[in-house]
Amino acid sequence: MDIIPHDKLLNLSGKTAIVTGGSIGIGWGISYRLAEAGANVVIASRNQEEADKTVSELNSKGWKTRFIKTDVADETQVQNLVSGTVNAFGSVDILVNNAGIYPFVTLEKLTAEVFDKVIAINLKGLFLCTKYVSRQMIKQGKGGRIINITSIDALHPSMIGLAHYDASKHGAWGFTKNTALELAQHKIWINAIAPGGVNTPGTGGKADPSFTANIPMKRMGDPDDIGKVALFLASDMASYMTGSQIVVDGGVLIT
Repeated sequence: MDIIPHDKLLNLSGKTAIVTGGSIGIGWGISYRLAEAGANVVIASRNQEEADKTVSELNSKGWKTRFIKTDVADETQVQNLVSGTVNAFGSVDILVNNAGIYPFVTLEKLTAEVFDKVIAINLKGLFLCTKYVSRQMIKQGKGGRIINITSIDALHPSMIGLAHYDASKHGAWGFTKNTALELAQHKIWINAIAPGGVNTPGTGGKADPSFTANIPMKRMGDPDDIGKVALFLASDMASYMTGSQIVVDGGVLIT
């Protein structure tokens, strides 16, 4: 048995990661930690202004990041994301499917258009990125890591107004387990992270006292709480894990 020295377990030098929705919120936390660990990080986002700001910030620290504008629900753009990443850095070794939206709409007012958009980004986008990145990983013959950002909503019903979001996240968890079975033969390990409430621009960037009161840790998470777990799953620390989901919610699901 080869034992990796502890100071190399979290070292991602020489690896390249794609982080979808990687410029703000949870995605920013993940991009930061992977880049800090030595990975080349490609941020895939539809928002060029946000992404350019994050790339500039991370590169100023001496890390290697770049932006490729991508709508993950568009198959051609996802293919271009993968080829662009390979052209820039030579490989794709880590994929973090983080891009997602969660508009609050009750079932009575939920339209097919809104439902389709949520499924397209949260689930179809995850499928497309996994399909084309795993194809590249198989071609490379070195294995890889895929990390899907689900939600505690994949395990327990969320609040009224998020039925479409919950459906997408239950689907993401199911997709994680099935693809983990299929791709294990190629040494591609696929796991998920299920965040609870996290302070991000999407949640207003501040804690809701009524929500925080129900969290055993008595605080909302921050993007780095998720970033650190993503680093764990991307590294040799998680060498015997696939098809798993790590809940990072401050204890909400045990209440």
